[in-house]
Amino acid sequence: MITLYTWDTPNGRKISIALEELGLDYDVIPINIHTGEQHAPEFSKISPSNKIPVINDGGRILFESGAILLYLAQKTAKLLASVNSESYWQQIIWLQWQVGNFGPSVGQAHHFLHYNKNVSTYSEQRYLQQTLTLYEDLNQQLSGKDFVTGSALSIADISIWPWVARFQYHKVDLNTFANVKRWYLQLAKRPSFEKGYKQPFIHQDIPLP
Repeated sequence: MITLYTWDTPNGRKISIALEELGLDYDVIPINIHTGEQHAPEFSKISPSNKIPVINDGGRILFESGAILLYLAQKTAKLLASVNSESYWQQIIWLQWQVGNFGPSVGQAHHFLHYNKNVSTYSEQRYLQQTLTLYEDLNQQLSGKDFVTGSALSIADISIWPWVARFQYHKVDLNTFANVKRWYLQLAKRPSFEKGYKQPFIHQDIPLP
């Protein structure tokens, strides 16, 4: 049984969606990042950076959402193409695109456009423009494809999708990006995405454009 320490953030939802998609049994321990539970000494022992998500799989503890997705995919031989195939490397590329580019930029957009509006006009404009550029990259990548890297769902899709689900926070009109919208709505209908999105507690539905 896998234990998932998480909260209702895009990074947390990556892992609960992946666990649902893979059909793995798991327990959830909510870590309320708004009240500082991530800084509790017992949590610091398993998450040196005091961030969620974290999983404990029979004593094997992993943090960092990208690493966890890779671990779960390799553990089950699902959601990731065969090593050294072209599909594999495309999936790795787009997983890293999210972890190193899309997530951080969109996260800054959330910080200035949603949580701290009107604090810095420069920052709002900078991160909104970066976000729009990244959406255009994703929109082009999805042209003619059901999923980010082709015809198969992968951890790349699962990594990116929860961040797109916060489109209202970063002030993006998904109608402007037809391929992203189609892909987003397609995945939103999957039972695993619906259930995984609502962890660690049910409080809202998947937002629709």
